[in-house]
Order: sequence, then C-alpha cells, then structure tokens
Amino acid sequence: MHRILEDVWRREAPHVLVALLRRHGDLGDCEDAAQDAAAAATAQWPTDGVPADPRAWLIRVASRRLIDGVRANAARARREALEAERQPGDVDVAPGADETAGVEADDTLRLLVLCCHPALSRPSQVALSLRAVAGLAVEQIAGAYLVPARTMTQRLSRARGALRDAGAQFTMPSDDELPARVAAVLDVCHLVFTEGYTRTSGESLFDVDLAEEAIRLTRQLHVALADHHEVTGALALMLLTHARSPARIDASGDLVPLSEQDRSLWRRDLMSEGVALLEQTLPRGHVGRYQLQAAIAAVHAEAPTFEATDWMQIGILYDMLSRVAPSPTVTLNHAVAVAMAHDPGAGLAMLDPLTADPAMQRHHRLYAVRAHLLELNGDVDAAAHHYRRAAQLTSSLPEQRYLNRRLRRFEGYGPGYGHEE
Repeated sequence: MHRILEDVWRREAPHVLVALLRRHGDLGDCEDAAQDAAAAATAQWPTDGVPADPRAWLIRVASRRLIDGVRANAARARREALEAERQPGDVDVAPGADETAGVEADDTLRLLVLCCHPALSRPSQVALSLRAVAGLAVEQIAGAYLVPARTMTQRLSRARGALRDAGAQFTMPSDDELPARVAAVLDVCHLVFTEGYTRTSGESLFDVDLAEEAIRLTRQLHVALADHHEVTGALALMLLTHARSPARIDASGDLVPLSEQDRSLWRRDLMSEGVALLEQTLPRGHVGRYQLQAAIAAVHAEAPTFEATDWMQIGILYDMLSRVAPSPTVTLNHAVAVAMAHDPGAGLAMLDPLTADPAMQRHHRLYAVRAHLLELNGDVDAAAHHYRRAAQLTSSLPEQRYLNRRLRRFEGYGPGYGHEE
C-alpha cells in the first residue's frame, strides 16, 4: 500500500497544486494543504481503500484545509466568505470539473516558472520545482543535492517564504522576463529526468513515467522557446539517454552495464530524433552544458558496439564540459573516459581531489567508479574494498545487487581480497 500511495501522490501532486493555485494563489499555503491531504490519505486509504478518483479526493481535502486556515485568520475574513460561498457543504462534496481538470501545458510551465522566481537562489528554484512540479519526496531531492533531508526541508520552507514575501503569482512572466528563468527550468527538467532514469533509492533501477514526464516538460519548453540552443540540447540529451532504457535491465530487473547492453534494444526513433536536434543546434553559436552532454550521448548512440566507442572523442567533450560546467559528476565521467581512452591510472588520478570532498565521501558513485578503474588497473584488493563500500552507500537495490555481483567476482583471490583500507 505504501508504494501505491507513493505512486498516486507523485502522479497527482502537480494536479492538486495547480487546482489549489488557480483559486488560492499562495504556493506555500497550497503545498501545506496538499501535504495535509497526503497525510490524510496515508491514514485513511489503507483502511478505506484508494478512492475511485484520488485526485478529486486530494483536492477536496486540501481545499478544506485551506478554508479552515482562512477561518482561523480574521485578516482573511472576506476570502473566507468567498471560499465558503464557492464550496458549501461538508468535505464529501465533490470538487467541480474545473478543479479536477488537471495540469494543462500552460499550467505546467506556469508552475515551473513560479518555482523559478528570481527571488530564489538557483538551488532553491530547482529544489522547489522538484517538489511542487515533479512530486519528488524531500528525501529524493536531498539525495540529488547530497544534503540531509532536514536541510532540504528547511531550504524548501525558506523558498516558499521568499515567494510569499516577493508577492509571486501563479502567472507567466512577460516575454522579456521569461528567458532569464529558462536555465533554472532546464535544471529542474534534467534533475527530474535523472531521478527517473536512475532512481536514487528503491527497488527499481528507473522510473519510466518520471523520465518521460521530464521529456514531456522539456518538449513543452522547446515548443515555447524553439530557438533556445540549450533547451534544444537538453531535449536531445534526454532523448538520446532514454533511448538506452530498454536494455538497462535484464529479465530479473537487475542492472545491465553499458558494456554488456544489447544495443539492438535501444530505441532508434529516440536516437534519431535526438541526433537531429543536436545537429540542428550545435552549428548555431554558443555551446552550453546540455549540448555537450547530448554530444557525448550521441557518440555512445552511434557506436555499434561498446568496443567501437570513440572514447577519445568522449574524453575531449568531457574536457570541454568540465570548463563550461564543472561538477563532481562531470569529473567522475571524465575519469572513466580518460581511463578507457588512455590508461586506468590516469583516470584514477583524476578522482583523487574528490576523495577530499565530504559530500562525495557519502556518495556511492565515487566508490563505484574508483572500484571499476582499480579493477581495470589490476588492483583486485582495492577494487573489492571500493565495490563493497559503494554497495553499502547506495539506496538503490538494483545498483546494490550489481555492485555485490561485481564484488563476488573477486572471490577466490586469496585472504587479502576485500581488505579494509
């Protein structure tokens, strides 16, 4: 039941928020009311069963939460009267069709742009959008940012307060203001896609619905800003990456690494569309991070086999990306490309600075990449140790099983195997 509730909430959260915002306006109040409705669902649905129309149920309960708040605040007496007139009766009264209609294309962009208000810092814009638009749990967002859940909760609370203080409205900005918010919106879409493509926790490696929702949002943005090079690059990146999804797990749901994937399962329609978008945008001027990442994905897509991959070209592209948008993730991927194109030792040397980063010391991928490169370099004991540490740190069960399978390959290498450093 918990998984059912989680799936329903993630699917319906944006619809509930939009329905509330259309009538009540304040994102903080609407999110609080939506969370109260989610808590009520958690308490009631295991006993009463999931309603036939969960969206209407959540909107109804959340609306009543807002009305109760209005009644508790004398300063909102006029609004209380208006809301009471609009929604007479008790909580069992079904919401109107306009309330349950859901999120239209313009509503989705409007909600994204609201969350990307200039009154907020970039990290707060992205985090708030992941929460409000994508319906991700605080723990998932915290995992993406490598911070504790409590820290993320506080950040989200401050962001809502800043929107309230700034008088932010559920409306689209002017044509002149819109481009300034595009970078934050793209970050949101990409992080949503990343969480869908490789879940940070849970029993499944990926969430197809979440990845495709990110692609849908990015398509809408591309329609609105067709000449924006980075929007085009971001859409190309998602399509080229998502094309590999059918080959990423086996019949048991276990992870299949890129080197072992059956490339005949890759979706050629998405690959062709992604390459066409990339060819459309690359020659037209400034090259940004999403275009470079899409170019890397295109090199993988065009290789008929893993062995035929042009790692030299990928390494050059990652070198460019590290200058345009440096990050620990870019360094990890760059190190792999250098190891494959040149020498595992050279890739390992690139990882050394990351080991001093406290955030990366808690991130399983640093240990997983280091283990892989150590294995390529023939250091069996050290590789085993790092595979074990990576498996301990990840919250993704498919990744954990994969890492443990890699670890078991070293059995029989002697008493030194897997020693603690």
